[in-house]
Amino acid sequence: MVDWEPPACWYEPRSATDTRDYVENMLNTYAHMPPEDVGDLRSEMASHYITGEPYDNYNLDIEDEGNFYFGVVNPAKRDDPGAYSCSGLAEWVENGEAPEEGPAISPEVLAQAAYEWLPLPETEISLNPDADEPQTVNLPTWIWQDTADIGEVSATARIDSLGLEATTVATPSALTIEPGTGDAILHPDGGECTINADGTIGEPYTDGRAEDEPPCGVTYLRSTGAGESYELTATITWSVSWTGTGNPDPQELPDAVLETTHDITVDEVQTIVR
Repeated sequence: MVDWEPPACWYEPRSATDTRDYVENMLNTYAHMPPEDVGDLRSEMASHYITGEPYDNYNLDIEDEGNFYFGVVNPAKRDDPGAYSCSGLAEWVENGEAPEEGPAISPEVLAQAAYEWLPLPETEISLNPDADEPQTVNLPTWIWQDTADIGEVSATARIDSLGLEATTVATPSALTIEPGTGDAILHPDGGECTINADGTIGEPYTDGRAEDEPPCGVTYLRSTGAGESYELTATITWSVSWTGTGNPDPQELPDAVLETTHDITVDEVQTIVR
């Protein structure tokens, strides 16, 4: 979960020769299709690339001076409303310039595409007392993750024909606890539990430590009413960066945030003094 979205599509270059081969193959295909399925597309393509409106003979006479840029859908965004906003006939772009309509393919754009493919694991935590059992007012609830599998994850995107590649890497930086009520004390203060060196979070509860302050947890100060609960939210923040062709030093991308929720009931234990 992030406030930023990778591009739904981008533009990739093809040489004049490659464009000619692609377009002539398409024109041949359209020639064998029913006119009602093709419409004016065949004549529009011929005009656009061949007969000078606006390009003459695929710009083969100036092939070394630029490329045609074709729209490409981000494979992870095929259902996105903006996935086909880069559609349409390709435009010629001179060397050193960029397409006017949208992002041109680059290592950074590849890194943004790879962001979508990061195999981020679900946020899973353990509680003591267990989340399915009532917690107790003024006694700490211990929270931890002890499977040691929250490590660095990565994804790579490449276009071999262009010699471009980018690897996007995500590293967990913190687990944040939100108790679901203002009547609670967070451990540590602020509820941000650090990731341990071995990839675990917090510390598992052991017998005899019920009244100790946990390295990661929450103490509820008020009980929930009958049939009510607090929504405890555990959120892992992942720091994301990328390296790629021409960019050996890590470049930052927006953090990724994954969360899980638990409905927590809290009881107040009554004691009788005799």
